[in-house]
Amino acid sequence: MPAELEGLHEECGIFGVWGHSDAARLTYFGLHALQHRGQEGAGIVVNNNGVLKGHRGLGLLTQVFSDESSLAKLPGDKAIGHVRYATSGSSSIDNIQPFLFNFYSGQCALAHNGNLTNCPSLKRELEDQGAIFHSNSDTEVLMHLIRRSKAPTFIDRLKDALNQVHGGFAYLLMTEDAMIGALDPNGFRPLSIGRMTNGAYVLASETCALETVGASFVRDIKPGEIVIVNDEGYHIERYTDNTQQAICSMEFIYFARPDSNIYGVNVHSARKRMGKRLAQEAPVDADMVIGVPNSSLSAASGYSEEMHLPNEMGLIKNQYVARTFIQPTQELREQGVRMKLSAVHGVVAGKRVCIVDDSIVRGTTSRRIVTMLREAGAAEVHVRIASPPLRFPCYYGIDIQRTSELIAAHKSVDEIRDYLGADSLAYLSIDGLVESVGLHDDAPYGGLCVAYFNGDYPTSLGDYEQQFLDSLSEEERARVASFAKLSSSYTGNEFTQYPNSSKKVD
Repeated sequence: MPAELEGLHEECGIFGVWGHSDAARLTYFGLHALQHRGQEGAGIVVNNNGVLKGHRGLGLLTQVFSDESSLAKLPGDKAIGHVRYATSGSSSIDNIQPFLFNFYSGQCALAHNGNLTNCPSLKRELEDQGAIFHSNSDTEVLMHLIRRSKAPTFIDRLKDALNQVHGGFAYLLMTEDAMIGALDPNGFRPLSIGRMTNGAYVLASETCALETVGASFVRDIKPGEIVIVNDEGYHIERYTDNTQQAICSMEFIYFARPDSNIYGVNVHSARKRMGKRLAQEAPVDADMVIGVPNSSLSAASGYSEEMHLPNEMGLIKNQYVARTFIQPTQELREQGVRMKLSAVHGVVAGKRVCIVDDSIVRGTTSRRIVTMLREAGAAEVHVRIASPPLRFPCYYGIDIQRTSELIAAHKSVDEIRDYLGADSLAYLSIDGLVESVGLHDDAPYGGLCVAYFNGDYPTSLGDYEQQFLDSLSEEERARVASFAKLSSSYTGNEFTQYPNSSKKVD
């Protein structure tokens, strides 16, 4: 597999506004609400009377736009913005979005959340045709496809391009006369539209950003849809009818803010139900429940309520340290764990403690937490995880690139428990996850993508297929063979249903 694949994964946030007198500042506030989705780069492009201008940089949003002058230099009543999470090897200013393109026929800005599974093939094909890429991000591919399309209008050319890219994507584009959002045929990434009291329209990765800027929710953008916003308002078009909802379950488990709603489901409420279901599936004899701050607090609340145990603050998070999950190297992840969490001795000393976390990826954080609690005097430490074991990579836009990075891919639950040093360990079942989220879509797994847990990918893996197969043991390869949509029999977005699966989880 080409080495460049290792650096294409990203989990980002996009925000745009059309029709606000201070669009750049509003976009700044919207991106601030989405900062949890990306902390290594940010950018804003404004549209001022048809002229596009942008500013972008490495670092947190507050570092990129560190004073009033940086926003004052971006006048206009229309804007799109992006916060980026870059993995190892792709932390470069060239990859910070939105990208701003200047053509003889006009300007266009583009931002993207997700990952394309056929990006390397498309890049090779485009380069053979003379295309020049200025970044190693897969985002740039879409613009090359748009420019090469022979369709008569920009929207037609965009539709043509969207039908050539595969994988997970939420795109946000700004032209001289429109702001456009587009979602992949599975809806892996969330995207919503809202309206402000002055009539301005807002597009955002999560509804929490709509609320931050005072916009009321209008609707979710659905799989295979394009939303076009201009001076006349907004309207929805489809670029494909071959769709099947499979929204990333990690949005509900980990990524999205608890005050966001995704397809009508509140994230906090879903996580609380996961905690309750986890308590039913894996009760524990303990004195207290402790949630790992911050994304696990909702699940811990549900677990404690179901178990009738006190929900205590036994771990304190330093709010000024970035998530360890999104640090680009293992060394920085381990340093981040030591910096960001502290055990409360006076709460846990001599107690049987049950810690509830949202997931275990590599095991570094969980092991350190167990150690901290024991050092603080906890008599017992039981671990409960409000999601199934992460066993398979994600190819749709999350930093889970290789099976070797996932502790559950090569250790049993008992082995993981021993590695963590815990007295017991249990995970939520896939059934429990699907029913707790409660999307109730007709698609398999209730409209969720659960491929990270069982290898049942809802689309072809494209250029990642061989990498995926090489990462599996012979037993795993035989088991997922009935699931995987291999490229030899895959010609496009063909997923009317998952092979050999039904709406009910096995």
